[in-house]
Amino acid sequence: MPAEANLPADLAAIWLTFKLATITTLLLLLIGTPIAWWLARTRSAWKGPVGAVVALPIVLPPTVLGFYLLLLMGPAGVIGRFTEWAGIGLLPFTFWGLVVASVFYSMPFVVQPIQNAFEAIGEAPLEAAATLRATPLDAFFSVAVPLAKPGFITASILGFAHTVGEFGVVLMIGGNIPDKTRVVSVLIYDHVEALEYGQAHWLAGAMVAFSFLVLLALYTLNPGGRQRRFGR
Repeated sequence: MPAEANLPADLAAIWLTFKLATITTLLLLLIGTPIAWWLARTRSAWKGPVGAVVALPIVLPPTVLGFYLLLLMGPAGVIGRFTEWAGIGLLPFTFWGLVVASVFYSMPFVVQPIQNAFEAIGEAPLEAAATLRATPLDAFFSVAVPLAKPGFITASILGFAHTVGEFGVVLMIGGNIPDKTRVVSVLIYDHVEALEYGQAHWLAGAMVAFSFLVLLALYTLNPGGRQRRFGR
C-alpha cells in the first residue's frame, strides 16, 4: 500500500500525540512545581518516600504502571469509582485516560529538574526577600521561580519529549483507537505489524529527528541542567 494512503491516519496520530504531550506538560508544571518545592525545602521524614514515589516511573516497566493505572481507573478502582460518581465516566480507552496515565508516567522528568533548580538557589536569596518583608508566596514567585528558570526549561522539554515517546503505558490505557487514543508510537507498531515498513520508516525517522532536536535544545538552552536534573 502506498504511503500516501495512510497519510491522514499518520497526521491524525501526530496531532493527537502533540496534543497529549502539550496538555500533559502543562498539567505537570502545575502539579509538579509545588511537589518539587516541597521536596527541595522540607526536612520531613516523608521526603524520601515521596521522592521515591515520584521517581518510580523511571525504573518501573511502563506496562506495570499501565496495568495498575488501568485497575485504578476501571469500574472497581478508586479513580474509576470517583469519575463515575462525578459523571465523567470511565477513563480507560479515552483521551483523558491517556492524559492521566501520561502525568504519572512523565512526572519524574518534570519534578526532578525543578526540584534540583530550587535546591540550587540556596537560602540566601529567600532570606534577603524575607528581610524586605516579602511573604513566602511573594518570595516564591518573585525570587524562587525566576532563579529556577533553567530547571523549568529542562522540565518542560523533558516532560514533553518523554510523553511523545510513550508506548507501553498509552497502549495499556488507551488501546489503539483511531483519532482517539492512537498516538505515534502505537501507529509505528501497527505499521510494522502490517509489514508497512515505508510508513513505519518515515514516522520512526521523524521521531529520531525530534529526539535529536529535543536533546540539542536541552544542551544548547540549558547546558548545565543536564548534569543537575537527576541529582548528579
